[in-house]
Amino acid sequence: MMKKVQSAENHTAITPLQHFIWLPLGMIMILAVITYIIAAIVQDNFSILHILLLGMLILAIIPGMLARKYALILQNRLIRTEERLRYYMLAGKNIDSRITMEQLIALRFASDGEYVALVEKTLEENLSKDEIKKAIKNWRADYYRV
Repeated sequence: MMKKVQSAENHTAITPLQHFIWLPLGMIMILAVITYIIAAIVQDNFSILHILLLGMLILAIIPGMLARKYALILQNRLIRTEERLRYYMLAGKNIDSRITMEQLIALRFASDGEYVALVEKTLEENLSKDEIKKAIKNWRADYYRV
């Protein structure tokens, strides 16, 4: 299967199962349970079971949210390590500690030929992640972002 060529405009990752099924269904379920609880209160039919139902629903949603959060944290740590090593290999010195995680994540899309200069420009001008991505001339795709 051929992957779409990435650029600054289309590089964000969409996970259909998460973005179009799990999240919408989770929101629908929460709204439905809250509506059910409100109806029970209005009808004077409220019991502890309603709270337990809401609690169980929340407990069912939390693991998916945590799995996503932990995957992103780990991925960002890997990106930081990779980009620090990449800079060292290309420039022969450690990357400046003023570079932020957000900037490193954006810089990973730069080709090796422009990487060192773009890091220096980022430090001089304190570029945002969007400014960094727009400054990249030769996009280095990342098809494995979580």
